[in-house]
Amino acid sequence: MKLIKHIGVLTSGGDAPGMNAAIRAVVRTAIAKGVKTSGIYHGYNGLVKDEVKPLTMRDVSYIISRGGTMLKSSRSDEFRTKEGRARAHEVIIKHGLDALIVIGGDGSMTGAKIFQEEFDVPVIGIPGTIDNDIFGTDFTIGFDTAVNVAMECIDKIRDTASSHDRLFLVEVMGRDTGHIALRTALASGAVAVLVPEGPMSINELHEHLAYLKSKNKSSNIIIVAEGNPTGNAFEVAQKLEALQPSYETRVSVIGHIQRGGSPSAADRVLAAELGTFAVESLLEGARGVMVGVIDRKMVRTPIEEAINQRNGLNEELLRISDYLSV
Repeated sequence: MKLIKHIGVLTSGGDAPGMNAAIRAVVRTAIAKGVKTSGIYHGYNGLVKDEVKPLTMRDVSYIISRGGTMLKSSRSDEFRTKEGRARAHEVIIKHGLDALIVIGGDGSMTGAKIFQEEFDVPVIGIPGTIDNDIFGTDFTIGFDTAVNVAMECIDKIRDTASSHDRLFLVEVMGRDTGHIALRTALASGAVAVLVPEGPMSINELHEHLAYLKSKNKSSNIIIVAEGNPTGNAFEVAQKLEALQPSYETRVSVIGHIQRGGSPSAADRVLAAELGTFAVESLLEGARGVMVGVIDRKMVRTPIEEAINQRNGLNEELLRISDYLSV
């Protein structure tokens, strides 16, 4: 087993609240274990371009409450090529890095898997994405904060919806999964949620709204996941108006505000758990795995499994949503 004396850490792909807390946990745990850490700035692109800097306790002080990532993030076309990854490996050797910890989503995990296979560099993944779509963990870093931000926005939208008896369609992020949409709908008391995993047709939605109107419910909020196959929030609004011209619809797209801001307590704690466990896993000889939490227990999942499967939508929450949307 290769002795780990120096760990490199990077963040890749879309930023997520709590990434800084994870970086902090990695650095502090490594130092406590007598292991050096270096930060790789701008993700895999920075690894190719040699943007590597040693990290100390002081470097990660006061970052636990900051959104985004102090190490920055970017896409890297060069790292997608064998030549680019070879240059990245030269940087690894130059700085004496014995292993990598990669914080990011499924694309980041894919890059980590390929890099380890080609150059035999031990890699551990930490799931950091607001989408919560990675297999091998109940929750990803950033997801809870994104849901809370969306909920707070919708609480304000509800005041306007109630004042004017309007139908509001609110689009939330999540790429091609409905995790954010479903939890936001439950937390905000929405009358319907449109998600990729269980698409509701426009006719079904229209019938549901007609039923609610028959019960004298005059203001409604519908949550639309950005990957909803029925269409985005604007398209759904147009289709509803075509079926019932009396609808007075308004559309709000929350957008990238869900990525920003101070991470929630849940995301900070999750980041601390996963960052610590990632370092411990490396020192125990683990490699090619992603750390996660399932049923409140720390687990390791082979990166290949994490990227080839999908974290499915919570069926129990879908069932509850059906009951509460009347």
